[in-house]
Amino acid sequence: MQITENMPRPEIILVADTVAREKNIERDDVLEAMEIAIQKAGRSKYGFEHDIRASIDRKTGAIFLARYREVVANQDDVENEVTQIPLAEAKAYDKNIKVGEFLIDPLPPIDFGRIAAQTAKQVIVQKVRDAERNKQFEEYKEKIGTIVNGTVKRIEFGNVVLDIGKTEAILRRDEIIPREKFKNGDRVRAYVLEVRRENKGPQIFLSRTCPEFLAKLFTSEVPEIYDGIVRIVGVARDPGSKAKIAVTTDDKTIDAVGACVGLRGIRVQAVVTELQGEKIDVVPYSEDKAQYIVSALAPAEVTKVVLDEENNRIEVVVPQEQFSIAIGRRGQNVKLASILLGCDIDVLTEEQEQERRSNENKVRSQRFMDALDVDEMIAHLLIAEGFSTVDEIALVDLSELSEIEGFDEEVAKELQQRAKTFVEKRNKEFEEKSKSLGIDEKLQEISGLDQDMLLVLADKGIKTIDDLADLAADELIELLGENALSEVEANKIIMAAREHWFTEEEK
Repeated sequence: MQITENMPRPEIILVADTVAREKNIERDDVLEAMEIAIQKAGRSKYGFEHDIRASIDRKTGAIFLARYREVVANQDDVENEVTQIPLAEAKAYDKNIKVGEFLIDPLPPIDFGRIAAQTAKQVIVQKVRDAERNKQFEEYKEKIGTIVNGTVKRIEFGNVVLDIGKTEAILRRDEIIPREKFKNGDRVRAYVLEVRRENKGPQIFLSRTCPEFLAKLFTSEVPEIYDGIVRIVGVARDPGSKAKIAVTTDDKTIDAVGACVGLRGIRVQAVVTELQGEKIDVVPYSEDKAQYIVSALAPAEVTKVVLDEENNRIEVVVPQEQFSIAIGRRGQNVKLASILLGCDIDVLTEEQEQERRSNENKVRSQRFMDALDVDEMIAHLLIAEGFSTVDEIALVDLSELSEIEGFDEEVAKELQQRAKTFVEKRNKEFEEKSKSLGIDEKLQEISGLDQDMLLVLADKGIKTIDDLADLAADELIELLGENALSEVEANKIIMAAREHWFTEEEK
């Protein structure tokens, strides 16, 4: 059945246009709000149990009001007699109607009473407000990752509320640079960190401490970055104190660092001023990781860099007088360099490095002397060639051993045979001891633990993978002895032991 068209209501269209213009929202949003208001008024008059629907003609403003009843196959399928009708009964009104369609009964126009009019007004106001909020949310969602300007409106519990034009934004106290003070009316620039959709409207969270804010400030101050000629590779910040920013370019005629610093430092100084005097080191990025770390630790002079790719760790050696500079105040310089490179950095003086290497060589030398029954000179020759364990000597190609200065094929064969005999005997003894001590096979499969470590742990009650997983890194180091593992290695071993916990949780 067709809906009977009511009289044109041009004033409806006029009101919708006016509200849409004033609130800067779509006219359809206003008309939809009016339809819901009319629908509510209709249900209030004819009964809330009915499926009453309203629609407004977008051209004439004519209001259509009707009751909808869903057509079902037969009486047994009727679950709600008010909103459903059997097919046989519906055909009396419309012989072409089918199951699943709706029988539409036109209703006369509503004479809005005072209560109905008030309800309609509330619905329209609410819908218009919702439309405004949705528009704001979408508008500021697109601004995530950009810098906005605002005026301090008020300060609540250390959080700064900014007026950023059409709405307010929050600069939380943990996103404010330390020692930074604001008062009402101050102009503030900040980075849009997050936009959340909430009932009271979009909540916009800003930051002045995140690394991205520093990157965006450089983008606005340095045309070469804005144009993409110079790229920012990484940023590390200790807000309000010090920062490091790594830059590079594919254009060999451009000095990336010089472009960021500017003539007489004018560009970098503009960023420093905005960040309340935060010192900024502009670092040239390099694909050569050793060169990159040397630049990142500036102004300290580095004499040696040792990369440990497996444990994502870098060992840096500096002269004694450069040690405090490399570390920085409260470890700041090395911490920022670590963040920039994405790995841990150990800084040693030349004396410390020499002493540590000497101690490591003494331990390795004694192991070779005991296991292979050789003198100190041969042990040192093996260490100098890069051998660190007896297993390596047992498995290496014989030609590599015979090429060592002072070794011939006969000496090489003898050394390898002794190494194989030692490894075989050690493995057999370990197998017997592990059975008697009850060391779990899964624990033996954990990478980073050798047989001696497993026996030490078993003597101290760590016999299963769960026993190991329950330990903290410092506890594992204490059980095995200070020189057995570094903190990074200990953490790696414990995380490997805990891996099965996460797998079981997922299942």
